[in-house]
Amino acid sequence: MNVETDPTPRELTEVSLTRFAAYFLWLGTVGFGGPIALAGHMQQDLVDERGWVSKEDYVEGLALAQLAPGPLAAQLAIYLGYVQAGVLGATAVGVAFVLPSFLMVLALSAAYVRFGGLAWMQGMFYGIGAAVIGIITRSAFKLTKLTLGKDKLLWGIFAVLAISTAWTSQEIIWLFLLAGVVALLVKSFPIRLPARSTVAFFFTVGAAGAGGSLLGLFFYFAKAGMFVFGSGLAVVPFLYGGVVQGHHWLTDRQFVDAVAVAMITPGPVVITVAFIGYLVAGLAGATAAALGIFLPVYLVVVLLAPSYKRWAKNPQLNAFVRGVTAAATGAIAGAVVVLARRSVHDVPTIVIAIVTFAVLFRWKVPEPLLIACAAIAGLLLRPA
Repeated sequence: MNVETDPTPRELTEVSLTRFAAYFLWLGTVGFGGPIALAGHMQQDLVDERGWVSKEDYVEGLALAQLAPGPLAAQLAIYLGYVQAGVLGATAVGVAFVLPSFLMVLALSAAYVRFGGLAWMQGMFYGIGAAVIGIITRSAFKLTKLTLGKDKLLWGIFAVLAISTAWTSQEIIWLFLLAGVVALLVKSFPIRLPARSTVAFFFTVGAAGAGGSLLGLFFYFAKAGMFVFGSGLAVVPFLYGGVVQGHHWLTDRQFVDAVAVAMITPGPVVITVAFIGYLVAGLAGATAAALGIFLPVYLVVVLLAPSYKRWAKNPQLNAFVRGVTAAATGAIAGAVVVLARRSVHDVPTIVIAIVTFAVLFRWKVPEPLLIACAAIAGLLLRPA
């Protein structure tokens, strides 16, 4: 994401932590459009209009969010909170930003469990599931243009992960790590130490078990969150392999519905994990899943923010991250194929998916509005 330059930086305005956190509570309540849109709101509101955050701090926070694993918008918000008031600020902003969408997902989850067997609910998600495929396809297209450019190596990584994900429907973590190492060796040879240390770190994280217990839920989603690069949607191919095929917590249909729930709620896309956790173990499961996906993000920011300026421009680290980001983008593209096989299976769903993609490609229509239209279409078109 590019940040517009301002030749005349404005003087910062002092603001209390309460007002600062209240802004993120508001953004988490009404902020739709994915990580890039949310980051853009923060720049426009906090830097350009209110002057609560300096452009330098914003750009540094955005760089950290792009380099480190985890949902970009949540990381940026937590970093700005850290700049504002240290650990207390990071905590307050993180909670304020995530809480609204978490509560909305809980309400939707309860309704889904209560009414999911009724024809009207099935009809709504019949249309919504197809629209989600169109939305993810558009997101994958945008991310491809944003992250790959004309780099042939990154395009090769993208292709390998797209094909492997579509073919196996699995979360192949070692391919992500290999992508980062290959990019590091090609672009930064012969310095290899950062690759070994980073790979060791990821294998340590990935070694956490994921049974059916609340602790298992927490560790599973913490592991998944460490591979969210570029977009919250990057978590989708990881979750599908583990949630549906590995642990059999959800069916194919329920998983697509979980992604749909993330699309119709504001805030970070990865809040879909709360829906999954709720279906597995109720309120406690939703809480464990949400903590698993967001707590590592919080810790990464709090622990690395004080010193990250020293390593942010490290060419080896940047090369590794670019490789992993290309892999994540390829996995999203592959996930489109995997999910489409479950959600786009007849003429009405094909039409809904194509129309959704075409509308997003041509116009800037809010995604929740498209989801609402798809729900109505599903009610009208779903075969009896």
